[in-house]
Amino acid sequence: MFFRFLILFTTIPLLEIWLLLEISKHLGVLDTIALVIITGLAGAWLAKSQGFMLWQSIQLELQQGRMPSDSLIEGLLLLIGGIVLLTPGLITDTAGLLLLFPPSRKWVLKQVKKHFSSRIRIQPIHYDNPME
Repeated sequence: MFFRFLILFTTIPLLEIWLLLEISKHLGVLDTIALVIITGLAGAWLAKSQGFMLWQSIQLELQQGRMPSDSLIEGLLLLIGGIVLLTPGLITDTAGLLLLFPPSRKWVLKQVKKHFSSRIRIQPIHYDNPME
């Protein structure tokens, strides 16, 4: 897992820098910077509107052995999309925007539900009878 994160956190920033340099050749430096700022502001607004309480709600449902509702998971995907839009770069912005569009978000929702359902452990319920 560490190696995956190491690759992820070194490769993506390098690709982002390369892409930003290439785009600035075509659009110009100021337009490229404006593009990054606009997507960052959109991400900040989205992240603020969704809130981090959503994540806590999902964790609580999973701990109780219940599958979070679709709308709750979609809200989490919107939050993640907003946070990813905050990071400067166009690759991460594309990933964030994909989470904002309903068709691609629905596909991701199905994948997340598969992941969550594989993590939920069915445990027997123990109940003590106070009358005994």
